[in-house]
Amino acid sequence: MGKWLGIVVLIVGTVLGGFWFKQHSAKNAKTAAPASRGGPGGAMGPVPVVAGVATQKDVPIFLDGLGTVQAFNTVTIRPRVDGQVFKIAFVEGQDVQAGDLLAQIDPAPFQTQLDQAVAKQAQDQAQLAAARSTLERDATLLKDKILSQQDYDTQKATVDQLTAAVQADQAAINNAKVQLAYTTISSPIDGRTGIRQVDQGNIVHATGDSNAIVVIAQLRPITVAFTLPEQDLRQIQEQMIGGHELSALALDRDNRTTLDEGKLAVIDNQIDTATGTLRLKATFPNANLHLWPGQFVNIRLLVRTQKGGTVVPASVVQRGPEGAYAFVIKNDSSVEVRPVQVARIEQGEALIDSGLKPGEQVVVDGQYKLQPGSHVKISPQNTAWSQPAQNGNGKSGSNRPARASGASAGP
Repeated sequence: MGKWLGIVVLIVGTVLGGFWFKQHSAKNAKTAAPASRGGPGGAMGPVPVVAGVATQKDVPIFLDGLGTVQAFNTVTIRPRVDGQVFKIAFVEGQDVQAGDLLAQIDPAPFQTQLDQAVAKQAQDQAQLAAARSTLERDATLLKDKILSQQDYDTQKATVDQLTAAVQADQAAINNAKVQLAYTTISSPIDGRTGIRQVDQGNIVHATGDSNAIVVIAQLRPITVAFTLPEQDLRQIQEQMIGGHELSALALDRDNRTTLDEGKLAVIDNQIDTATGTLRLKATFPNANLHLWPGQFVNIRLLVRTQKGGTVVPASVVQRGPEGAYAFVIKNDSSVEVRPVQVARIEQGEALIDSGLKPGEQVVVDGQYKLQPGSHVKISPQNTAWSQPAQNGNGKSGSNRPARASGASAGP
């Protein structure tokens, strides 16, 4: 009996011991979990992060669009009279001024026509002078009742007829002078000549010829036609109604190199219903000829400047199920999860509408190891955002621009 009692006691003791060991192991695992995640008081200690400071500055708001460079004026030079090209007076690619000689058509036939018209007028003027003398004598004879009224009226009609002939001769002279002037082809605008399409010695015609002599394009100033989404029309109109002249930047295809700075010139009077876009045109001085007709460029239209905006590096903004947030470093080196409202992100900067204040320290890199309340250790290898920079008006931050929401991005 005592033998069986000992066996039962041994079995019960084994079961109770196993149960206690299982409970004790689970409790140790729970207490060790926060330490393995780098939580506050964990065995791994503070989490190394890169920190930055929310800065305050004036942020220019741009609308972005894709544009095509167009010459301010383009003139196709064609002959206005038929004849042989007597002289080509320009060099391809030459800058010309209004009134500069471009080409000369043989003027001899037109000079001959002018001389003939002048001679015809002289002949008719002589006949008119004789007819007027006769009319004066007939007036005296009519007064003395020597000449009949019919003969006097006939002579007066002759004078009127010759007077009209002289006027017609003057019109012919004027026409001959115009035709002769057309043989001298001058530039109507300031611009640059293109490739010559007619060589000296060729016969040209005022009508029927498909080739022009040359095309002249005005490059200074120059225009860029570009498009923006139709929803941007309202804020552009608000600025223009307020009397503000909108500035425009022309950027190269890399969207970084500024080619020229100009002004918005015109908004098209209708929206393209097929694409839902609005056509606009900006004018640029193009002093260095960085813009060339037919070139594709990115246009940045400055619509306004947001004064005293709060700006942080774009990497500060994190995304979660409840929206955007940021890790804010408190005075005790612990982090707080702060919901933020992001106005826009541009060129590595995020403009914050709400949730952050200038001067607050935020986590720029290393967020994936953090939880609310985690303690952090700021890495010495910080970015330039680790200290607030002062701009020209005493506010911190750089001068890089932001893109307006809803704007179409360039390529």
